[in-house]
Amino acid sequence: MTAPTPQRNPWLVLLVFFGMVAVVAVVAGLAATSATEVYHRLAQPSWAAPPSLFGPVWTVLYVLIALAGWTYWRTDGETQGFAAYGIGLLLNLLWTPLFFAGGSSRLALVDIVLLDFTVLMTVGLFYRRSKLGAVLLLPYLVWLFYATALNVAIVALNDVR
Repeated sequence: MTAPTPQRNPWLVLLVFFGMVAVVAVVAGLAATSATEVYHRLAQPSWAAPPSLFGPVWTVLYVLIALAGWTYWRTDGETQGFAAYGIGLLLNLLWTPLFFAGGSSRLALVDIVLLDFTVLMTVGLFYRRSKLGAVLLLPYLVWLFYATALNVAIVALNDVR
C-alpha cells in the first residue's frame, strides 16, 4: 500500500503566490524611487497616463497576477504554464530597473516586448486548464500592451539609450 500524497494547504500556496508577486512589486518600487522625476523629464505622447495612476493600477494587476497563478495551480497546472508564468514575473521584475534606475528605455522596450509575448503565451497555456486563471491575466496583458506603446512612444520622442 502506498502512502497518500500529502495535500498542500491551498491558502498557504496562495500566500506563496502573493509573496512571489510582492517581490516583483518591491523591486519595482525600489527601482522607481525617482520614477516621477524621470517620467516628467521625458517627452511623452498626449495619451500618456499621469504618474499617480501607475501605483493603483499595478496594485490591482499584481493581485490579479497572484490569483491567476494560484488558480492555475489549483488545477494541477502543467510545468509549461508555470515556466511561462515565472519567466513573465522575471521580465516584469526587470522592466522598472531598466527603465528608471538604469535609464535605458530601449532595453526596457526589449524587455517589455518579451514580456508581452510571454504573458500572451501564459494566457494560452493557462486557458487549457484554467479559463479563470487565463481571464485573470487579461487586464495585465491589456495594460502591458498600453505600457509597451508608451515605451515605444518615449523611445521615439526622446533621444535616449
